[in-house]
Amino acid sequence: MTADPDLDHGLPIRLLHDRVLVRLEGNEGERRSSAGIVIPATAAVGRRLSWATAVGVGPHVRSIVAGDRVLFDPDDRSEVELHGRGYVLLRERDVHAVAAQRVEPDATGLYL
Repeated sequence: MTADPDLDHGLPIRLLHDRVLVRLEGNEGERRSSAGIVIPATAAVGRRLSWATAVGVGPHVRSIVAGDRVLFDPDDRSEVELHGRGYVLLRERDVHAVAAQRVEPDATGLYL
């Protein structure tokens, strides 16, 4: 199996218990609507969940592996900087969903 170049290998950290270390996708500043309208970072919106990529997991994490895309509430997070790059530290129970690459033919579907 080849290593994923998007994962951050060699981080100086060993995660404990049910902790998940994630790297945020994109920036958290302004964003664009589907119609192309720029929405500034200061615009008030309802609770919006964020996607991130898991780069490390603790020994008691059962449903997430490094490389998974996870959905979490950005208001409930702890930030950490490693090698000059920002990461978010979560508990496994704070992750709302894991993105599926595909759905098996006999699966019943995904439920959030």
